[in-house]
Parts: sequence; structure tokens; C-alpha cells
Amino acid sequence: MSSAEERALLSLRPVPPERTVAYGEHPSQVVDFYGTDARGPRVTVLHGGFWREAYDRSHLSPFAAALAERGSRVELVEYRRTGGGGGWPVTAQDVAAALEMLGPPAVLLGHSAGGQLALWAASERDRAADRVVVVSPVADLERAHGLRLSNGAVSEFLGGAAELPGRLPEADPMRLLPRVPVEILHGTADDVVPLELSRRYANDWGTRLNLLPGVGHYAPFVPGTPAFGVLSDAVTR
Repeated sequence: MSSAEERALLSLRPVPPERTVAYGEHPSQVVDFYGTDARGPRVTVLHGGFWREAYDRSHLSPFAAALAERGSRVELVEYRRTGGGGGWPVTAQDVAAALEMLGPPAVLLGHSAGGQLALWAASERDRAADRVVVVSPVADLERAHGLRLSNGAVSEFLGGAAELPGRLPEADPMRLLPRVPVEILHGTADDVVPLELSRRYANDWGTRLNLLPGVGHYAPFVPGTPAFGVLSDAVTR
């Protein structure tokens, strides 16, 4: 399921932003803007890709453009990733710097590893956003590490086995109380980030969990799919 959705997402032609603004000196410290003249809510987006350099923001540019067409002002954030000068805590510092520059949006939206970053921001900042919406988030880093998701991406992100125990308490959303309302969307057919991670987070913190029956990891970000409609409604409601 998720592999077909991934092909559909990655086959989309990237959509150039209306403008790009830097929040630091590194080439990855930039934000792309879509729908700058729209009157709808501001939505700040953190992309996924297991925090790795190979996956940048471009794969979510069609989603950002489609969300802007529905009236939202969309800010698609890039950040330094593992293999490109990032990893913990640099990646989180970039997210914090971007949010500081942008100011609190109506919605902070994160997908997969970007969901972990959004949940971290929700615990770190008094007003990270009015609301946080995350899709298939890596919401439990310790469990994700135990499952060796994406060939050990969590250990790689946190700096290796020696650093992992000391960094989990400051990076793992399961250990971080969110300061703003959180809503989770997760497909029941997601074979990239297991649904159990979202269930564990929702059960521990009492957040709203919306199941997407038969949906995998990527469909909510493919414009035109029913899952995209559900996500768009969740963001703009």
C-alpha cells in the first residue's frame, strides 16, 4: 500500500514556490511560501524522510500548492538533515529558528519524521502554533528505534548508540508534554511508521487520533486523493 502511494507522490512534478526566504546561512535553512495572497489560515509544514539528507521538501511542494489553492497560506520549511550537517540537536534548532522567524501559525503540520519535529516543537514552545496536526508521526522514538524503522534511522538521527540514551529524553515526543492541542491522522495500512506509535502517544497524552481506513503512509499528501481531502479539512477546519 505505502509503496504505491510513495510512487504516486514522488511522480508529481515539484511546484516552484512564490518566494523563498532564508532563516540562516546554510542552504537548507530556508522556507518556501505558497498562497501568499490567500486569506485562509497560515499552515507551517515540516516534511518527513526519516530526517535524512536524501529527502528534502520538494516532494511536498505539490501538496503545499494544492493546499494554497484551497485558500491556505502555506510555509514549507526546509532544515538540515542527517548526512547534510543535521541530526540531533541541529535539526531541532533549525525548526526552532524557522518558527521564530515565521511566528506561530494557525496550524503546524508535520509528516512522519516531520511529525516528530512538530511534536517536539509543541512541547518546547509556549505557542508553537494554535494547533499541531501530525500525519503518521514518529511519535515514539524509543519504540521506533526498537523496531529499527528505516534501518536504524532513529539511532542515526540521535547520533549513534552511545548518544541515544542521553538524547531520547529531550527528543522523544513520548516524554514531552505538548503545550498546544495536538491532532493525529494515521492510516491503518501504514507499513512505514506503524499505527501503534500514534496509539501509544495518543493514549499517553490524551490527544485526538483519527484513523484513515485502508490508507498507507503517503496518500494524505497526494492531491486529489480522498485522504488528501481528509487532511485538508483537518487543517482548515
